[in-house]
Amino acid sequence: MSFKKNKYTVIRQAISKDLATFVANYFNMKKQVYDTCMKNRYISPYETLLGYYEKENEQIPNTYSCYSDLAMETLMLKCQPIMEKTTGLKLYPAYTYARIYKKGDELKRHKDRFSCEISTTMNLGGDDWSIYLSPNENVGIPNGKDITVESKAKGLKVDLKPGDMLVYSGCELEHWRKPFKGEECIQVFLHYNNSETAGSKENIFDKRPHLGLPSWFKK
Repeated sequence: MSFKKNKYTVIRQAISKDLATFVANYFNMKKQVYDTCMKNRYISPYETLLGYYEKENEQIPNTYSCYSDLAMETLMLKCQPIMEKTTGLKLYPAYTYARIYKKGDELKRHKDRFSCEISTTMNLGGDDWSIYLSPNENVGIPNGKDITVESKAKGLKVDLKPGDMLVYSGCELEHWRKPFKGEECIQVFLHYNNSETAGSKENIFDKRPHLGLPSWFKK
């Protein structure tokens, strides 16, 4: 499947199942540490280095998430060569975002901001949960925050096993997930920019000094 033609493709076993399980177990442990520290008031609710639960006005309310987890940022660099080979593009790493989804979670149909120009969602473990994208929908690239898109396009269903990832043009293709019926699903988004796109060089690391830093280090 040609990424340049279709603006999406699937890479099976981009990382091994064993590595995916290792990262999933690590991230579950990190959530446990966060929960214990918050319960015992060892950390402030405003501290984000251990992760956080998304707020009601965010994409997946009350779900544990983490921007720029160190292991996920390292995983992004590991996957960059296969991403470049698959897309045929020279990429700049932007940022990562990981979640442990819970029953009832739903990812609304949307397009992403500029830092998610070339993206992948990777299954790390848990129950199966299909992702949908609409290759024929293209109403422009948002420069700011993610935008919600109103469309009746049925979309293409993609199923991923641990270690698999869907590569897609996040700013151009609508993507979404229907309400989750399982108990837990661990996914990570790895975001890159095309080095030839205007503004990509200034946007490297999502405008942070280097990888691994929280979002409040943005310029």
